[in-house]
Amino acid sequence: MQGFDTVIRNGLVATAAETMQADIGIRDGRVVALGQELARGRVEIDARGKLVLPGGVDAHCHLDQPMDEGLRMADDFASGTRSAACGGTTTVIPFAAQIKGRSLRDAVEDYHQRAGRKAVVDYAFHMIVTDPTEQVLREELPALIAEGYTSFKIYMTYDDMMLDDRQILRLLAVARRHGALAMIHAENADCIAWLTETLEEAGHTAPLYHGTSRPMAIEREATHRAITLSELVDVPILIVHVSGREAIEQIRWARGRGMRLYAETCPQYLFLSAEDLGGGYEGAKCVCSPPPRDRANQRVVWEGLSDGLFTIVSSDHAPFRFDDPQGKKPGGKEVAFRHIPNGIPGLETRLPLLFSEGVRTGRITLNQFVSLTATNPARLYGLHPRKGTIAIGSDADIAIWDPNKEVTIENRMLHHDVDYTPYEGMQVTGWPVTTLVRGERVWDEGQPCAPSGHGEFLPCGKPEMARPKPGDAAAGGYVGNLPDALARLAKGPPHA
Repeated sequence: MQGFDTVIRNGLVATAAETMQADIGIRDGRVVALGQELARGRVEIDARGKLVLPGGVDAHCHLDQPMDEGLRMADDFASGTRSAACGGTTTVIPFAAQIKGRSLRDAVEDYHQRAGRKAVVDYAFHMIVTDPTEQVLREELPALIAEGYTSFKIYMTYDDMMLDDRQILRLLAVARRHGALAMIHAENADCIAWLTETLEEAGHTAPLYHGTSRPMAIEREATHRAITLSELVDVPILIVHVSGREAIEQIRWARGRGMRLYAETCPQYLFLSAEDLGGGYEGAKCVCSPPPRDRANQRVVWEGLSDGLFTIVSSDHAPFRFDDPQGKKPGGKEVAFRHIPNGIPGLETRLPLLFSEGVRTGRITLNQFVSLTATNPARLYGLHPRKGTIAIGSDADIAIWDPNKEVTIENRMLHHDVDYTPYEGMQVTGWPVTTLVRGERVWDEGQPCAPSGHGEFLPCGKPEMARPKPGDAAAGGYVGNLPDALARLAKGPPHA
């Protein structure tokens, strides 16, 4: 019998479904055995007293994304994926962003060039569609979906990225027809623009007012509108980085109507608040969209994690250095809030924060933690069961956790290329001590240990979760039933 390359022994193995004491046998980068007292491997890892979990899947992060002239993201695929590995994440899915006036395929090809042979963990690509021309809708997007780029993001805000409702409907129809998942950033752009102008006229331009310009009502309205568009086309969507209780109410309402709708939240809405935008220009460190809400809102987001409202937790890592003329101080100056680059770093801290304040406090179970951070993202984006679980035949992407390790988060201990962390000084209990990607250690006892280029690109399958509910006319079905409706109209009105 062929032996094992690596055996992980004596750990408590947890998946989204179960927890068990088991050894894990790894061969050729895959899990090939789960059991007791497995034969020795060429490499032995003793996980006694540790948790053995699937490596995290961070399905919403931004790395080396093309920026407006004068701005630059701090992390490329080397530093970003190194940081991910050190926090227990073994797969990332950043964004190939289309530039208006250029093709979507150009964006994907450019992003492959940016990724190069830099990544130390595995990666897939989402697409960002900003210019849905006929060429994109009829040719490029369907072809790219078939090639393994099975998810794309739609913006309802930001002047250079947002789409109108008709464009969104056309993209959702493509998603339904070709089995892709559409992700929607839900904020009302016109409301933000009006509030921003009003605040500026009153001289309120500090980072604090970024939150004032994007109140919960703006997220609520756009979330409801996105839900309505999803209902019209009868296709599941994912509302990304949900921040506020009012948007959460809309998602609960839609779920109550039987709609297949998914929701994502991020650590910034669990650990940061509107207060963090204050303190003068230091508040620029926490400028992201949607913004952090009040502290009472944090409890509502935690409840959504506990009761299953949220499907996934992602970092929305968008790394800009604070003291940098290409970052949070464009041109080397403190600028009005509308000109501060949106985004905060969080790839490395996502899992430890959620484990410490979620699992250890009893807000969520260990199995929910695995589901939210690994299994569900892999399922949602067509990577399961290769990723997101520990099972026979799955990639040996594994994070071994010391659940009692106490850590005070400081930026100097992190491995991104950002000069700050918004979680500076927070104390957490529980941290991954070893991370394996396809059976190879990339983080071990405080040291990154994988060469650049270990990570591989992952074409994604068409996710089962993106399929409309069969026969679900009550939850929408307008497009699905359109041929029947047109046939009835062609026959004329019914006789009185």
